[in-house]
Amino acid sequence: MYARMLVLRFPKDIVDKPIITYLVRDYNLTFNILKAQIYPRKEGMLVLELRGSKRDYDKGIKFLKQVGVVIEPVAQGIRRDDDRCYQCGACTAVCPTGALRIKRPEMAVLFESERCSACELCVKTCPARAMIVTFDKTLAL
Repeated sequence: MYARMLVLRFPKDIVDKPIITYLVRDYNLTFNILKAQIYPRKEGMLVLELRGSKRDYDKGIKFLKQVGVVIEPVAQGIRRDDDRCYQCGACTAVCPTGALRIKRPEMAVLFESERCSACELCVKTCPARAMIVTFDKTLAL
């Protein structure tokens, strides 16, 4: 299974089209919407995790480009400064992807960066300021 976090930008002339439906139906892809700002007759933005076989994923990306969707990889990430983190667990309550979780019975806060969508909710929540936004301009689709 191939998966990528993407930012999709919809121009106003296609924002009302069921484009994601086509990805599911015609390209056998699944998705998890992480953030969306879509307004009728205006531009839209969708952050999602797109999953499927590499072949279907590539075909789906080609389709999105053909219909005019601007595709960007999630070019930021989150890392944890383990020296600052005091394992309070506040971040686990706001993490939508489960990248931050509590390991029981040890009560240790685990961070699985590959599951992170870079939504930044943990950055805002962390009282120790241990969660840090990073930027990587080399990410590819």
